[in-house]
Amino acid sequence: METVNSAFQYCDQLVRDFEKVITTPILNKSSVYYTGVDLGTAYIVLAVLDENYQPVAGAYRFASVVKDGMVVDYIGAIRIVKELKQELEQKLGVELIYAAAALPPGTDTLDSGAIKHVVQGAGFEVTNVLDEPTAANAVLKIQDGAIVDIGGGTTGIAILKDGNVIYVADEPTGGTHFSLVIAGAYKMSFDDADQYKRDFKNHRELITIVRPVIEKVSSIISRHISEYPVKEIYLVGGTCCLEGIEDIIAKQTNLPTYKPQNPMFVTPLGIALNCTQESL
Repeated sequence: METVNSAFQYCDQLVRDFEKVITTPILNKSSVYYTGVDLGTAYIVLAVLDENYQPVAGAYRFASVVKDGMVVDYIGAIRIVKELKQELEQKLGVELIYAAAALPPGTDTLDSGAIKHVVQGAGFEVTNVLDEPTAANAVLKIQDGAIVDIGGGTTGIAILKDGNVIYVADEPTGGTHFSLVIAGAYKMSFDDADQYKRDFKNHRELITIVRPVIEKVSSIISRHISEYPVKEIYLVGGTCCLEGIEDIIAKQTNLPTYKPQNPMFVTPLGIALNCTQESL
């Protein structure tokens, strides 16, 4: 457990620092700024780090420009990233030049071009495009185990051995499916269900309703890790904010399952940590 605690200590501190600078950016001038652009199914998040790779600013916006890990509204995606970039530039009083981006594991042949072009179209120089679990591990610093990124549309899995990713997979089950189940159970619109799900006050009652979807996610995880000696699971992604999700996954997979303080911001921060000053 010691390694888990020390890894999460760094991760949780970084996330706490990032949450603070979303509200109050740090205006000390830096020689360079590194931006991580996370194009999620539910949210687009921009994380800005200084020359020492410390959080200085951040912004996020609800968006539906990505579906099942693929960009479906190219123009909309560029517009939102550009607006968030301009908002952060105004706050910091500098131009943000360098950015890194990420995509669900195993989809690079299908979509890396689109994500790269969105970030470039918003006015950034793209210095890196990596897969989301690898990005997350820059923050988690896991040596061995499985990182499971449950986003809005997909569940991405990366298995690590000695700090290196040895297997990746991605399947279309995520927060969207939770919202559909909630909409059906409560006879709400999809958008209302999505909002209802985001309120922590409702999590206790919702966990029973969405349990079948969590069990499906668990079976996806179990299937992909079955041939590897995985001893621990680490959860990231906005959908993991659902209180109690880790307990059900731990029970279904028979493996200790951990999640950091705010799993939604782990991947964007990891993307920013992988940003450099060298254009691709």
